[in-house]
Amino acid sequence: MGHALFFHLTRSSPEDVVRLNVTRALGMGWRVVIRGANRAALERLDERLWLDPEDSFLPHGLAGGPHDADQPVLLTQGTAMPNGARALLALDGADVSADEVAALERAWIVFDGSDPAAVETARVQWRTLTGAGADAEYWSEASGRWQMQTAKRKT
Repeated sequence: MGHALFFHLTRSSPEDVVRLNVTRALGMGWRVVIRGANRAALERLDERLWLDPEDSFLPHGLAGGPHDADQPVLLTQGTAMPNGARALLALDGADVSADEVAALERAWIVFDGSDPAAVETARVQWRTLTGAGADAEYWSEASGRWQMQTAKRKT
């Protein structure tokens, strides 16, 4: 059903990509899980989403509270999706499985293009997901705007 979109950051911040894609997902009626590999980074993202910019509030919460199931956007390190998410946005090399991609409408894998370890992790994720039959697209902003560079589709 779903497919994975890899976002290679060279100009935008992770927060910019979160706002862009999560806003679209919410507009389509999807709930979202943002999965990170680092709790401190998720806490910083939580703070940024509350504060910047004032005119584009994104309703969300950090996992571990009593209302996780009610959150339209849930920030977590875990693999559970108690909010019934139909989309997953992975940051900082957080794992995404082919089964998750197949079960969701969309999975975004966001990685820092200036970090060689992050690029290598994304390459491994690409090979793993496409090797398992997931549809995937690679997006780059190197030209100054987001452009799809390549796609791998099931035949």
